[in-house]
Amino acid sequence: MVFMGDRATLLETGRFVQRHPRNAADDIIEAAGAVGETVDTTADHENDAETEARHRRAAENGDAASMSVLGALLLRRGDLDGAEPYLRGATAEGDRAAANNLGVLLHQRGYPDEAAGWWRVAAVAGSAPAAHALGRHHRERGDEPGAEYWLRQSAEQGHALGAYALADLLEHRSDVGAERWLRAAAEQGHREAAYRLALSMERRATEPARGPHSYDTATGLRTTADGPAPAGDAAAPKSGLTEAEQWFRQAAARGHRRAALHLGVLLEKRGELKEAGRWYLTSAKDGEAKAACALGFLLRDAGDEESAAVWWLRAAQDGDGNAANALGALHAARGEQQTAERWYRAAMDAGDVNGAYNLGLLCAAQERTTQAEQWYRRAAYAGHREAANALAVLLLQAGDAGGAEPWFSKAAEAGSVDAAFNLGILHAGRDDDRTALSWYERAAAAGHTEAALQVGIACLRDGDEQGAERHLRCAAGGGSAEAAFRLASVLDARRPEPGPPVLGAPREEKSECEEWYERAAQQGHRRAQVRVGMLAAGRGDVAEAARWYREAAEAGSRNGAFNLGLLLAREGGEREAALWWTRAAHAGHGRAALRLALLAARRGELTEGRRWCARAVELGPAEVAERAARLSEALHQELTA
Repeated sequence: MVFMGDRATLLETGRFVQRHPRNAADDIIEAAGAVGETVDTTADHENDAETEARHRRAAENGDAASMSVLGALLLRRGDLDGAEPYLRGATAEGDRAAANNLGVLLHQRGYPDEAAGWWRVAAVAGSAPAAHALGRHHRERGDEPGAEYWLRQSAEQGHALGAYALADLLEHRSDVGAERWLRAAAEQGHREAAYRLALSMERRATEPARGPHSYDTATGLRTTADGPAPAGDAAAPKSGLTEAEQWFRQAAARGHRRAALHLGVLLEKRGELKEAGRWYLTSAKDGEAKAACALGFLLRDAGDEESAAVWWLRAAQDGDGNAANALGALHAARGEQQTAERWYRAAMDAGDVNGAYNLGLLCAAQERTTQAEQWYRRAAYAGHREAANALAVLLLQAGDAGGAEPWFSKAAEAGSVDAAFNLGILHAGRDDDRTALSWYERAAAAGHTEAALQVGIACLRDGDEQGAERHLRCAAGGGSAEAAFRLASVLDARRPEPGPPVLGAPREEKSECEEWYERAAQQGHRRAQVRVGMLAAGRGDVAEAARWYREAAEAGSRNGAFNLGLLLAREGGEREAALWWTRAAHAGHGRAALRLALLAARRGELTEGRRWCARAVELGPAEVAERAARLSEALHQELTA
C-alpha cells in the first residue's frame, strides 16, 4: 500500500472575522453630524456663504437658534475655535442641540469629563444623540450600568447609533436582547448593524443548536438523538439564511465591504457565480483583500488565470496570505519555482501556516527532503494537520516508523482522513489487524475511498457480505477499480447459474455485476477485463470478448492471453493463438503450456511437445500437471518406438 502524503496543496478562503465594532470616536463624530434635532437639519441644506452670513448676523444679535445652527456648521467644518462661543451662547439660552454639540467639541479638544457634563444636560433635556454619546463615555470608563442606562435612553428614542451601541454592549455580555437592538439600528439604515445582524442570523441558522435537537447543515433537517425530526422543521435554518442574506444585501448596498464579501460567498456557494463576482469586485475595489482573493479564485475557475493573478497580487500586497499561496501555486504550476517559493514565504510571513506546508510540498517535489521536512515540521507544530501527515510519511520513508506514528496520530486526531488511513496501513504492517481496521473504518466514514476498500475486504474475510457490499459500493463509487471488481465478484456469486441457450431467445441484458466489472475494466483492472471478456463470450459476443482479452493480455495478464488464444483458436487463428499461449506460458500459465504441448504434438514436433509438457507439469495446477505428465509419456513412447 502507498502512504497518503502530498495531496492537494492550496487551501482556499476560510471563515471571516465575525465582529467589527466601531470605536467610540467614530460614533461621537457621527453624532455631531446628526445633532440639532430641529434646527441642525436646516444647516445640512443651507451651507452656502449667504446662509452662513445670515445666521452669523442673527447670532450676533442674540438669536439662540442661529447661534446653535452656526456653531454646528462651524463644528462640522472643523473650526472649533469659531464654533465654541456660539455653542456656549446657545447652550446658555437652553438649546439642547447646542449643549450636545458643545460636548462633541470639548471631546474633540480632549476634555471628556466636561464634554460628558454637557451631554448629560442635553440628554436629560431629551437629546437622543447626547444620550448616545454619554452612554459611550460611560462604557469607555468601564461603567457598564451607566452606559446601558443612557444608551437605552437613546435607543428607545429611535436613535440608530444608540441602538447599535446598546446592541454592542449587550452582545459583549452575551445578552439575548442584543439582536433586537441590532435589528432596530439596521432598520434605520445602520450598515454595521445590518452586517452584524446578518452574521448572527447566519450563525444561528448554520451552527448545530445545543441540546437534543440540532440542525444538520448538510441536509437542512433538524435531527434528534433518534434520527431526523419531522420535515416541516427544515424551514427554520433555510428561512434564517434567507433573512441573513437580505441584511447582508442591505449593508453591502450601503457600502459595507465585508458585507459585500460575505454576500459574495453566500452566492458562490449557491452557484450564482456572476452575481457573486460583482459583489466580490465591489468589496475588492473598496480595499477588502479577502474579496480580491476570492474574486481571483472565481476568475481562475472560469479559466481567466491572468485576471485571477492580478487580483491575487493586489490581495497579497495587502497582506492576504491565502492570495500569496494562490500566487505561489500558480507560479509552481508554471515551473517558476523561485517565484513560487517567494510567494509561499510571503504567505507564511502574513501568518498563513499553509505557506510553510506549501513550501514543504515544493521542496519535496524537488527532492530537497531535508528542507521539506523542516517546512512540514514548522507547519505541523503550528497545527497544520496535513503537514503533520506529510511529515510522518517523510519520516516513514526514511525508516523512522517510531517518529512517524505520533505525527500520524496527531494529524488523524485533528481530522486528517489521509493520516487515519496511513495509521491503518502502519498497524496492518505490524499484523495488528484490529487496530488497523478501526483506523480504516474512521477514514472510510469520512469518505476515504481506499480505506472503504480495506474495510470491505475485512468484512469479506469475516463473512460479513452485507457490510462488505456497503463499503465496496462506497469505494467503487469513489473511483476504486479494485473495489468495483470485488463488488462485482460479490454480486456475481449471487447470480443463478445460466441455463442452456435457447434458440431465438433475445440477447440477455447486462447485469449489475457486469456493469461493475466493466467500470473496473475501463480503469485498467486486468482481472476485471478478463472477466468482462468471459461474460461477453458467454453471451456470444466474440468481438467484445476478444477486445477485452486483448487489452488485458497486452497489459500483462496471463489469463487474458490464454483466453484470447482460446478464442482465436476456435475462430481458426491457431498461429496467433500460439503466440498468446506462449506469452501466457512464459508468464507462468500451466494450461497455456499444456495447449502448446498439444499443438506441438499435433504438428509432430514431439521434442517441442515434451518441453512444453515439462513446463506444464512444473506450473500446474494438479489437474494440468497430471494431463501433461501423461502426454509427455505418450510422446516419449512415440519418440522411442
